[in-house]
This record gives sequence, structure tokens and C-alpha cells, in this order.
Amino acid sequence: MDIEYLTKLSTKARIRELFSLFSDDARSDNYSVSAAGLFLDYAKQNIVDSEFAPLFTLAEQVDLAGKIAAQFAGDELNCTEQRAVLHTVLRAPDAMKHDVLGAEAQEVIDTEAKMAKIVDDVQSGNVRSITGEKFTDILAIGIGGSYYGVKVALSALVPYHQQGLKAHVLANVDGDAAQEKFAKLNASTTLVVVISKTFSTQETLLNATIVKAWMLKALADSDNSPADIIAQHWYAVSTNIAAATQFGINAENILPMWDWVGGRFSLWSAVGLPLALIIGNTHFNALKAGAHAMDEHFKHATFEQNMPVIMALLGVWNRNGLGYPSLAILPYNHALRALPGYLQQTDMESNGKSVDNNGNKLNYLTAPVVFGQEGTNGQHAFMQLMHQSADIIPTDFILSLAPTSEHLANHDALVANCFAQSEALMQGKTLAQAEQELRLSGADEAEIKRLASHKTMKGNTPSNTLLMQQLDPKSLGALLALYEHKIFVQGVIWQVNSYDQWGVELGKQLGKEVLNVMAKPMAEIDSTTLSASSLALIRRYKHNLGNS
Repeated sequence: MDIEYLTKLSTKARIRELFSLFSDDARSDNYSVSAAGLFLDYAKQNIVDSEFAPLFTLAEQVDLAGKIAAQFAGDELNCTEQRAVLHTVLRAPDAMKHDVLGAEAQEVIDTEAKMAKIVDDVQSGNVRSITGEKFTDILAIGIGGSYYGVKVALSALVPYHQQGLKAHVLANVDGDAAQEKFAKLNASTTLVVVISKTFSTQETLLNATIVKAWMLKALADSDNSPADIIAQHWYAVSTNIAAATQFGINAENILPMWDWVGGRFSLWSAVGLPLALIIGNTHFNALKAGAHAMDEHFKHATFEQNMPVIMALLGVWNRNGLGYPSLAILPYNHALRALPGYLQQTDMESNGKSVDNNGNKLNYLTAPVVFGQEGTNGQHAFMQLMHQSADIIPTDFILSLAPTSEHLANHDALVANCFAQSEALMQGKTLAQAEQELRLSGADEAEIKRLASHKTMKGNTPSNTLLMQQLDPKSLGALLALYEHKIFVQGVIWQVNSYDQWGVELGKQLGKEVLNVMAKPMAEIDSTTLSASSLALIRRYKHNLGNS
């Protein structure tokens, strides 16, 4: 079945009317599913069984079941880079690691044991700073996949942070970001973790260099050599041992990465070291256990009861069947405020493609534009557009049923707002309803005529509501794995490679070219690669720099 055919299947129904097709609870009961401690209500999606059936047929036609099995078995699904896609094996039991990885399994198991020992040693004070003090702060330096997963988990799991340790993440190459960190840190009690698969990422190395200079300057009077300071305070996660040791990091403090783990799916590897240092091994293992529970559900549940598959097919339906270009991620948990940014990367970097696995141009669109914000802040910002513009923006509402604070009245209001927004986006408000409201408020007919149309809302916006009993390491692991698998399924349906990112690589390549041009004297600025516009901007920058 051609994906373009989906546009011909829609009944163009109003979502609120779909509930009247069933008894009171039937649609909600039939259009919901539970897995790994999560509950998904998708009854407010604009779809009925007759539209769902062709989506399941499409999944069969692209051999989704075979692709799922191939991923977990370690087949080379990343076709352009000829790599397996095996981040899931990192959260699997050791026996499963041996089954999938063979001889390489022992290196993974040994790395996990080494990582766990580092965590225990730092938290217990068995490993201390160069000045003999316990470490008080962990500074993680990375960008992209070496940043987002750690950031979202650190902010989501604050109640599980260990006393005496604080976390900081540095990604932005803007020097102001580093200065902001320095103001909060004591160099003598700061442990640094540099995360870079190749140890050559420009932003990460620049940040690591200025953090190194800051630390050595601050500890210049400690009677310790620069080499000893870096060897004691710094760890790295990288495949490039030579470059990391040349930087000064002790070889014993370098944890490996594997080419079958993509950056945006790497939290489960040693990339998660900064997180594990903060929440401890028990909670880090619970995070992985939650993800593994979702893995098992994804592998074994029928498609009709498979939460990642259902979410993926609904996304394909909204994108290709109904033609909606965006997806809003709205976590009604302050702790999950970093989740929309994390999903922007995992979704758009994975499936933002326009050629299929064979390099052929696609005749349909793929990944939506993902954006979002924590509730209720978004209600007072972009959700105005969602309610009253002509655009329809499908939405994922995410909520923890149990509060993470002692302020129960606030949590009641938060929950009420979450449920109300999904209802309001679906129901909308007709002109007749707006007129009646004004009439009941005592407005005269002239006032009603003047205001009624401004108070209408289109409604008919599809949404999912994802619930967890409470936000803890296990439920967070399940939530992150859910979206990983959803993205994978959509990549299979769209026939794209979800695990390369050549667009990102182009930016890196041109970034180096711009830096090389900027290093030239003004009179010699030239390039056959860059446009006249970019060259003019470089000259303006250098001119301003010379005058400042």
C-alpha cells in the first residue's frame, strides 16, 4: 500500500462525534492500552477502526514484525553506516547480552561493572578530589545525544538525587554557558565527565578546553601538577582512547562506546555515567529495567495491543493521512520540562529524511515538527494558536498521577488543566455556543455580534494522554523507551534510516570551513565553499571584533 493512499481513507469526522457512535465507555475502553507501568488513552484521536485497519495492514506490508526482530537480533539496520542498532541490549539481562553480542558481551558487562564501581567510589568518598575532599559537583560536557538524554533524566529524577552531589550539564558552545557553570562550581570538588564518541566534536572539545583551563587556574596553588589534577578529576566516555589520554584524562578513567549505539539512544550506556553518579546505581538500574520492560512489551505484544506501534501508526495517520505537520509534546510535570527538547532530537534527527533506505526520493512527508513545553506554561503561550488558528496540531499530553511534591492542591489543578486542555482541543467552541454564552452573560445582541466569532475555537485536534502512576526511574525508563520504539516503527513505515544524521554532519563540516576562513586576515577572506552572504557576515564580525 502506498502511504499516499492514506489521504483517501479519512472519513473527515469530528472527534467528539466519534464518541456518540459507541456506548458511553466503549470508545475509551477500546482505544486505550497499558504497558510497562504506562497507560495510553488515544480515544481523542481522529480515527476509527475502518481507518486503523489499513494502518495495521501497512505495518504488515513493510514487515514490521521482521524489522523488530532484526533490530533486537543485531542486524545492520543502519544501512548507510552499516551498523547494528542495539541500544536495547544495554538494558537487557546479561544472558540476553551474550545471546545477541556473543564475545563482545563481556566487554559490555565489564564496562557496566566498572561504571558501577566508579559511582560507588565517588558517592562513598573512596575516590576523592586532588585536595582530598569528597566531590560535590558533577559537570557533564557533551552535546546532542551526549547531552539530551542525561539532561532530561537529571531533571526528571531530582527526588532521587543523592545528598551531597549536584549535577551540571554543559553543551552550548557559547562561552556564557560555561561562565554560568563556573559561578556555581568549586574546582577543588568538581568531577568532570567528557562525553564524545570520537573525542573530536568541536563544541565539546572547546568546552572541555576552557573547563580544563578554569580548573587548572583555580587549583594552581594546590601543589599538584596539572597532569595529576586532570587525571584525578576527569573521566571520559569515548571510543578514541588516544585523543582522550592526549587531553590528559587517565586511561583508567575512560569508558568505551560502541558503534552500534547511536548518540541519541545512548543514555543506557556509559554516556549515562553523570546520571548514575547523581542518582546511584540502584536507581540507574531501575531506569534500565523500566526501559527493558517496554522492550519486552514491544517485542511480544500484538500490534493491536502494542503501545509503541499504536502511537507510531497514529503519528503516521496524522502526518500522512490527515496532513498535520507538527506534534506538540506537553508534559504536565515540571520534572519533565526537558522532555520536549529531548524528543525534538530523537524524532526529528531520526526521521527527518526525504529519501528511502535505497536512496530514492520519497513522495510523502516523514517526521513532524516536534515542539512543546511543560504544562501549564504552554497554555499561556503557544496553545492560543493551537486553539484558534486554522492549524491543527496533534498533541501528546503526559502526566504523573501521583504528585512529586507535597502541594496536593497544586497537583489537583495541574491534573485538571491537563485533562481540560485535551478536552478543549477536541471539543472547540462553535459560533452558536459562543453566542449562547454571551447571551447568558447578559450581553446585548450588538455585543454578541461583535464578540461571538472571536470566541470560537475549531476543536477537532487529536491527542494522546499518557499516564504513569508516579514519575520514578522505572517509569521514566519505560517512557523514553516507548518513544524510541515509536520512532523506530515510523522509520520502518516511512522506509527511512532512522539512525544516521548526515544533515548534522554537514553543519559540522561547514563549521570547520567557517572557522578556517575567520582565521584569515581581513584582506585574505575568501572561500569557494561559502556564499558571498556568509563571507560578508564574517567580514562584519571581524571588523566589529577589531573595533571592540
